[in-house]
Amino acid sequence: MTIYCDESGGLNAGAMTFAAVMLTPEAAAQIHARFRAVTGLRGELKGSRISLTERAYLLELFDRAGGRAWVAVAKRARLQPPANGQPTSDLALYAALLDLAIGSWLPETGGVCSDVVIDDGRYDPKILENVREAIQTGLGGWGRASLADSRRSEGVQIADVVANSLYNVEVASPRARRIGIIIEPMLASRAIRVAELAQLP
Repeated sequence: MTIYCDESGGLNAGAMTFAAVMLTPEAAAQIHARFRAVTGLRGELKGSRISLTERAYLLELFDRAGGRAWVAVAKRARLQPPANGQPTSDLALYAALLDLAIGSWLPETGGVCSDVVIDDGRYDPKILENVREAIQTGLGGWGRASLADSRRSEGVQIADVVANSLYNVEVASPRARRIGIIIEPMLASRAIRVAELAQLP
């Protein structure tokens, strides 16, 4: 299995969400191909660019394929400031959410090695490489952490839709109620689980 990671939002937007989606590469490719064939999507699959109906269809394909996700959430109104009193940066928050999401998966692996694929698009590659190395250290021999261009990773694009769905709900966007209805069965079945970050380390 592979864990695909992507984030949505930021502190200035009121919340950041980070999805760690577990799928086989084959399942991710099949979901992506079927979604494109049915919807006629051109270009990159992004949660911010698809309709509610398309979102519901993508998440249904994800659920049918046995996809699962941990989504780490930080909401500005509930996030305690760092203990050192320094301002909270989006990069520090991103790294903490990534660590929480991946850490939530580790007890459930049963010793099965998994790769972790992280979107490389949000921050400077040198900074993200440090984040990747920190995750790799935490994984040890459990798996391999790598960076990927989301345009070339079906799994990262699916993670983007999951992260964006929870982001809309957290910030109560105009689409939040409908998106909440779409994801409610997956929250109830624990196909999607949420872990809230209370404070930055």
